[in-house]
Amino acid sequence: MAAQVNIRGRAIILGILFGLFVCAFTPTNNMLLRATLLGGGHFPLAPFIILFVLTLLVGTSMSVFKRTVLTGKEMLTTWLLTVLVSGIPYTGFVRTFFINITAPQAFATPGNRWTEAFGPLLPAEIYPSDEAALNAIYEGLDGALGQDSLTVLSRIDWSAWTVPLAWWGGFVILSFLVMVCMVTLFSRQWVENERVNFPLLRLPQAMEEAVDENRLWAFLTDRWLLVGLCLPVFLHTLNGLSTYYPEVPKLDTIYFVGRYFTPHGLFSGFSKLTIYIYPAFIGFAFLASRQISLSLWIFFLLGALLFGVLDVLGAAMPASALGVTFGPTLTAVEETQMIGAYGVFFLFLIWLSRAHLGLIARCALGLTGAKASESEWFSLRAAFWGGLIALALLGGWCVHFGMSPVAAGAVLLMFFIVSFVAARIICQGGIAYFTLTAAPLDGLIALFGSGFLGSTGLLVAAAAQKVLFVDLRESLLPSLFHGAKVGEGIRNKGLFVAGVILVIVLGVIVSIGAMMVLAHTHGLRDLELEWATRTTLNVYDNVKRLLDAPLGTQPQILSWAAVGALVMAALVACYHRFTWWPLHPIGYLATYSSSMRILWFSFFVGWLVNQICLRYGGVALFKRVRYFFYGLILGDFLMGGFWAAVGLNTGLAYQVLPD
Repeated sequence: MAAQVNIRGRAIILGILFGLFVCAFTPTNNMLLRATLLGGGHFPLAPFIILFVLTLLVGTSMSVFKRTVLTGKEMLTTWLLTVLVSGIPYTGFVRTFFINITAPQAFATPGNRWTEAFGPLLPAEIYPSDEAALNAIYEGLDGALGQDSLTVLSRIDWSAWTVPLAWWGGFVILSFLVMVCMVTLFSRQWVENERVNFPLLRLPQAMEEAVDENRLWAFLTDRWLLVGLCLPVFLHTLNGLSTYYPEVPKLDTIYFVGRYFTPHGLFSGFSKLTIYIYPAFIGFAFLASRQISLSLWIFFLLGALLFGVLDVLGAAMPASALGVTFGPTLTAVEETQMIGAYGVFFLFLIWLSRAHLGLIARCALGLTGAKASESEWFSLRAAFWGGLIALALLGGWCVHFGMSPVAAGAVLLMFFIVSFVAARIICQGGIAYFTLTAAPLDGLIALFGSGFLGSTGLLVAAAAQKVLFVDLRESLLPSLFHGAKVGEGIRNKGLFVAGVILVIVLGVIVSIGAMMVLAHTHGLRDLELEWATRTTLNVYDNVKRLLDAPLGTQPQILSWAAVGALVMAALVACYHRFTWWPLHPIGYLATYSSSMRILWFSFFVGWLVNQICLRYGGVALFKRVRYFFYGLILGDFLMGGFWAAVGLNTGLAYQVLPD
């Protein structure tokens, strides 16, 4: 049980200020300067650099002045608040948002016939249609270059944006409120009952424990850590210099091994196999449980092998069998196994939580007054009814904009189920960079057909999914679950929760404001938004195809989804019943995620070293060697911060971490 401590308001204030700084600067940094990403993934760069510098300053203060400016728990709180909002100004929300709500008007052409298809369906309250306002955001305001942010803000035609931003802001804040309540409802189950491993928290926790125990310098000068740190420092110093001075030799960190496999036959699925060397991700993989690390790379390779087996058997299906899909990385019908697998794994998580769910029900009905646990942010009763009310309001939002009540309920249920399962994969697997395979709407359309949503409902559901529930590389829910672990042991939870809610609300407002200023100064068309534009246009192209030719239930996709459900059912049964079973179901869920194409080798190396340490040196050796992997993570992120600073001054970016 974590020691009960109080945190001071200074930790909350610092976290909010740092978080809002990241929100204000990220759009410019990422989309205009095209510099190293300040956020990115679920272990974002800027918050960790802030935490490290803050830790050094506090450690120095303790050593020199004998003063405790911030405790370790307070620094973790500051870091957590910054992490929570680091994704909002980029892929977690803003990166695609303005293109998403303006694309049907801004990109309509006689060729795509969007005006005829979408014009009668677009709800004016959430789709701005003023031609001058659209031109201003895509081309920029005349004379805005060189003007300060406040001046640009004052020149924006807010009459065209106030209503859409209010409606979409309500959708976003209500969705985040549901997530906060979900975390409160399940934090006791994950953190205390199941004792889920949180590999992405290991290094920050170790640093702050060292501060509290007044051994920070011993931690940072540990010989294992220094050796681990030196490797990425050497690698990125050499490769960074090579970026600026091509005559400097570089070390390859990407190896295309697919060339050794033919594009046809048993091993055809390996024809695009690539090895990526990211020291930090190797560190995270080592800190994850061996069972999960093994499963992640094993299932990735087995998934690739399946394509070859089907090719040899003559059972491979063309990509056209997918029909219309909203999946961010879905390319083959075999990958729709994940639709069934996600569903069964969600039911498995619910089954594991059955006793806790009974407690929630009794608390919600007032039959018992269970005291909040160390990881819960407020009472189970408040979380249950608060989440239910927020969910009902979201349902009303969807119905107001054209969905039937049944369709609205199904869409929201699918959104939050997929987010919940993805959060478990990220938090337990230590996957700092994660992408979905199939989108929530893919499952609904496969099950019920596109007509189930209705014409306007389909359009709004696709837009809402794109806003928050499909590009999960910087999604909020995993960070909230990390917050439940960070908040464990904090006595004055009210202050902590107030900081969480305040930083999220302010983060949304500041992120929208920063993006509006940037877009009206430079124009969306001149920013680094190629991916955001392409993927958003794909969404509306897909909606247009479904409006022109509605899909019924899709037998081929349902067949593969059933295969995924059966495989997952077998995996969870073996995992739960047999202590010797070596594979974890999470590995199967990530099989076709594009993130595993980058991370599979990191998990292989992390698992291999973890296995060797525990087999031949036991826990004692593992505890020593983990400092080497702390060093890998620390070195990678410190070099990422260093080259980010260099890139801001030179205009040329060297990317240490994946985009």
